[in-house]
Amino acid sequence: MKYAEAIRFLYDLQLFGSKLGLENTRRLAALAGNPQDKLRFIHVAGTNGKGSTCAMLESIYRASGLRVGMFTSPHLVAFGERIQVNRQLINEADVARLVQEMQPMLAQFPADSHPTFFEVVTVMALRYFTEQGCDLVIWETGLGGRLDATNIVTPLASVITNIQFDHQQWLGDTIDKIAFEKAGIIKPGVPLITAVDDRAAMGVLFKTAQERNAPFWLVSRALAEEVEVRGFRVPLAGEHQVINAATAVWTARAIAKEISVSDDAMRAGLAGVEWPGRLQTVARPSGRKILLDGAHNVGSAEMLRNALWEFSGAKRLTLVLGVMRDKDWQPMCRLLAPLSAKILLVPVASRRAASTAELAPACREANPAAEVVECVSLAAALERAGYDPFVVVTGSLYLVGEAMELLGLAPAVHADERTLNDWHSPAVSTHDCNVTH
Repeated sequence: MKYAEAIRFLYDLQLFGSKLGLENTRRLAALAGNPQDKLRFIHVAGTNGKGSTCAMLESIYRASGLRVGMFTSPHLVAFGERIQVNRQLINEADVARLVQEMQPMLAQFPADSHPTFFEVVTVMALRYFTEQGCDLVIWETGLGGRLDATNIVTPLASVITNIQFDHQQWLGDTIDKIAFEKAGIIKPGVPLITAVDDRAAMGVLFKTAQERNAPFWLVSRALAEEVEVRGFRVPLAGEHQVINAATAVWTARAIAKEISVSDDAMRAGLAGVEWPGRLQTVARPSGRKILLDGAHNVGSAEMLRNALWEFSGAKRLTLVLGVMRDKDWQPMCRLLAPLSAKILLVPVASRRAASTAELAPACREANPAAEVVECVSLAAALERAGYDPFVVVTGSLYLVGEAMELLGLAPAVHADERTLNDWHSPAVSTHDCNVTH
């Protein structure tokens, strides 16, 4: 099997939709020899910050000399971003081989209960990490926690970064309900480390931890400040990354009896962490700056708004915005539009994308003084931005991935590779922008 064929096979799995539940993943893992039983994990859930926290944990343990696997989603550009060992993406030959090896196992499932894309990729990752002899795997949930395919593992530690509103259609319409789903990763006797600051969510997590006799570690602002005082620094921009760094540090301390990590290794790991597409600043030859941030819900949009005040010229910024319709895009517009002199609205390459016609009135209401422009593609919007000194591209990780390709920050990939993140991605036109009034 060739790599392009493997990507097409994975793409076609999206026909089976998304299903919450562990039965199929457990059965598929059993057919694959239960590779999860041969690995050690740190399981990370949360509404925002879990990817950055995973990157920090990976860097800390790699700095201490371990061979570290990392499983995250979605990918920005290349599928291999989801499955990494010591920050090396799984290569195309291994993707093709693993997909081919999975096919006989998948043939044992009836059509009406066929494993989904995420379930298949989860077991592929487990097999690969086992083959690679990983000492530890940093294991990020896909959606929620309790019924997420990743929840077939028993980790050394469970991490829940924070709990905010997102994916309400699947996880529930209250913080308590969302917290209940996230708390599903808490295992008996396994320590929980969390930076949650919502009282209701904290109550759910604490109660669940008590019921399961799981040690409860709460990362407060005071603990985060202590980490800073002791010289732990992280190069990722944004004040919220201090809390994520503290969460990573206290996770390492919580499991020190299982895996010992020195403070020097923690410092080196945090200092060397990389996580693209999150408050990532790109300096162009013309002198202008383009900031890429995958803020995709209200909580992350608020973090982005706060961080933008740290950047010079923020009051004159040009906002390039594309959002999914199933997100709370109206409050996101209210948070970000007032910072912008010019707002370029673009479609995200997804069936779930909010149209520019939907976004325009919300942005105009939030900032009547701004020039609001509807563009039919991100490429057209970046061209429209011209030589604007400070451009912010945000609203979706999918959009940030597309921007990375257009800006030459990532190599072009197979046509279906980025669209693996979604059920269906319509073709994106490249006509000019239209100013609407």
